Amino acid sequence: MKLGDLAQRLNCRVDGDANLEITGVAGLEDAQPGELTFLANRKYKPLLTGTRASAVLLTPDEPAPANTHLAALRSSNPYLDFARAIEIFHPAPRYAPGVHPTAVVDSSAKIGPNAHIGPYCFIDRDAVIGANAVLHSFVTIYSGAHIGDNFFAHAHAVVRENCRLGKNVILQNGAIVGADGFGFAKESSGAWYKIRQAGTAVIEDDVEIQAGSVVDRATIGETRISRGAKLDNLVQVGHASKVGENTLLCGQVGLAGSTQVGKNCILAGQVGVAGHLTIGEGAVVTSQSGVPSDIPAGALYSGYPSIENKNWLKSVAVFNHLPELQKQLRDLAAEVARLRPSRP
Repeated sequence: MKLGDLAQRLNCRVDGDANLEITGVAGLEDAQPGELTFLANRKYKPLLTGTRASAVLLTPDEPAPANTHLAALRSSNPYLDFARAIEIFHPAPRYAPGVHPTAVVDSSAKIGPNAHIGPYCFIDRDAVIGANAVLHSFVTIYSGAHIGDNFFAHAHAVVRENCRLGKNVILQNGAIVGADGFGFAKESSGAWYKIRQAGTAVIEDDVEIQAGSVVDRATIGETRISRGAKLDNLVQVGHASKVGENTLLCGQVGLAGSTQVGKNCILAGQVGVAGHLTIGEGAVVTSQSGVPSDIPAGALYSGYPSIENKNWLKSVAVFNHLPELQKQLRDLAAEVARLRPSRP
């Protein structure tokens, strides 16, 4: 594909030879002649001088590359346009409509047009699946589940009974929507009595739930993942929790039951959140933090127990000097004891 044609498809401006032939995409370090790369993080700018790529996506104000062979595509968002370029050179696989002979589909289930139901899938009674769905293989849809158009479920994904999914939902391998919440009542004998999880889980439009993640159903009521939210691998969303629009839950995040997370939040890897609390809109919680109490909107929190990031950084700096501070304290205590007059 000519660079000029690629620029037109990405709505970018060309600086350099528009007739360059572009054959693929790659990162700055790995790109070869004929490939397009990108610069979105300035800390990687030194790699521009050594890249072998033929073209690079740059912001409009980024100085022209020193490499005379390197053309530029000017983009207001190089990272996003690089993602779009990947789709051009590596289009997603297409799946022919139809039901594989090994799939089991209950006669009462309703499946929209152009659906692909792969090997060993199971669709239970009264399930409803919209148009253009792809169920790859070994996907299970329980009874009464309602799923919108353009659903894509990778192998071994599960949607449990009576759960509701909107349009354009993606479930990666082993993702489970509507598993039983962790609810048990203690009997006088000390045994744990399982509480019937009679609620449901609701996944709104444009949500992606990645591999091995689970959204539990509510005991009563619902667990809800709002439009555009993205859940990374091995995320646990406890029963009756709510996750706001366009919020990111990164790898191994755990939300205990009845947690409320606002929209546009980011919970980085391995954040653990205690139940029955609220994280405000736009808040960010850094990796491996533990959240035992509410976090206000727009805040940046870190550590355990999580506190404002600037205070956490100060605390860490003090913690690194604790041994010497302890020694100074002991020395001061000894000096005070030496100077204290003895009692008669």
